[in-house]
Amino acid sequence: MAELIPINIIIADRSYRIKVDPKDEEVVRKTVKIINDKVIEYKTQFAGKDMQDYLGMVVIWYATTQAGSGSIPVATELSQQLLKLEALLDKAV
Repeated sequence: MAELIPINIIIADRSYRIKVDPKDEEVVRKTVKIINDKVIEYKTQFAGKDMQDYLGMVVIWYATTQAGSGSIPVATELSQQLLKLEALLDKAV
């Protein structure tokens, strides 16, 4: 098993330090970019909402698109991770 490496990611203007397998770093960074791009898209479409609303919309969108592509295990794992991040955001509010 490979040693996990720490990386810093930013999701919805929040910084998180996570540990990932080195071979997964690129996938994680691409996923973070997709999430942040979608947050920006929803912010422009639905003005006046708070960041938690945008993150919730992104979680639903991402899980739905993954389920439609047949990648349910990935969507499930990612959804669980995003729900943990959302719980952290709830505590900070």
